[in-house]
Amino acid sequence: MPVGMHTLKFKIRRVASSNFIDYVKINCRSGAGGAGSMHFRREKFAPLGGPDGGDGGRGGNIILRGNAQLWTLLHLKYRKHVHAPGGNSGQAARRTGAQGEDVVLEVPIGTVAKLADTDEQLVEITEDQQEVILLPGGRGGLGNSHFKTPTQQAPRHAQPGEPGQEAWIVLELKILADVGLVGFPNAGKSTLLSVVSAAKPEIADYPFTTLVPNIGVVRYRDDLSFVMADIPGIIEGASQGKGLGLRFLRHIERNSILLFLIPASSEDPGNDYRILLHELTEYNPELLDKQRIIAVSKCDLVPEAEHQALTRQLPADVPHVLISSVTGMGIEPMKDLIWQALQGSRPQAQ
Repeated sequence: MPVGMHTLKFKIRRVASSNFIDYVKINCRSGAGGAGSMHFRREKFAPLGGPDGGDGGRGGNIILRGNAQLWTLLHLKYRKHVHAPGGNSGQAARRTGAQGEDVVLEVPIGTVAKLADTDEQLVEITEDQQEVILLPGGRGGLGNSHFKTPTQQAPRHAQPGEPGQEAWIVLELKILADVGLVGFPNAGKSTLLSVVSAAKPEIADYPFTTLVPNIGVVRYRDDLSFVMADIPGIIEGASQGKGLGLRFLRHIERNSILLFLIPASSEDPGNDYRILLHELTEYNPELLDKQRIIAVSKCDLVPEAEHQALTRQLPADVPHVLISSVTGMGIEPMKDLIWQALQGSRPQAQ
């Protein structure tokens, strides 16, 4: 089911460029377990009572929790150290020490946690209120009451608590959307998003107007909707770090469908598509498994007699549509193509 139908519930957000943080690195340390108690029961009529030392409490966990109301990692940008408290030691009368308080880090849906030194992925948050223990606290040590045996009636030892875990953790946000707009800078992605949704991205006639991803909810027929994300423009060589593309390519990984925008003024639309596809493949070959649609934008700038020539330059195996965000040409057929793809059927070229 498209994201817009259940997760976002028609909410439309745009994050200011100064506040959009999609990468943070944090030192996390879970709490150590409390030590077990070595204690013997001493009462008026039981001067030589048996061992009754209680167990130590568990150390605090470091927990990630999904929050659908968050759209950035800004609140964690300056929080470089997250340390959970340890558990308390066990007490007499077999009383267990208090557990260390858990530390909960709320993150946007689509956040991935990795080990900074190995890049190993630990967890991915995909649902609102989903909770995952990132680093578990150490277990509390056993008190001496556990070590009583027929031959050892008065054990004089108890376990220390386990130490907590410590690691540098990288949190990356990958925007969760049904449709990701892919194209070169100034291809008309922001203009299209502003036309089909209530999102208000910055639009100007120069490259790299979009510096952060923008999200809009696109209304479809019968009160249905889907979510579209405008990703900053990709240039040739983006997968090697050129331009702005490398920083934002990861957001495309979470999109169900890739909508390639190629301006009608392009000298070779087919080659533009191949360059864009190459950059995505170099970054992550699995992106080839996503459904793709091509929208030739800015068709109002090209005589209608040339439209057929444009389509002949596009790959025959990828559905395509000619659109103009200014005149509204092809916008509804484009939505139909997207909806067909979201429902699992192969869209047909318009």
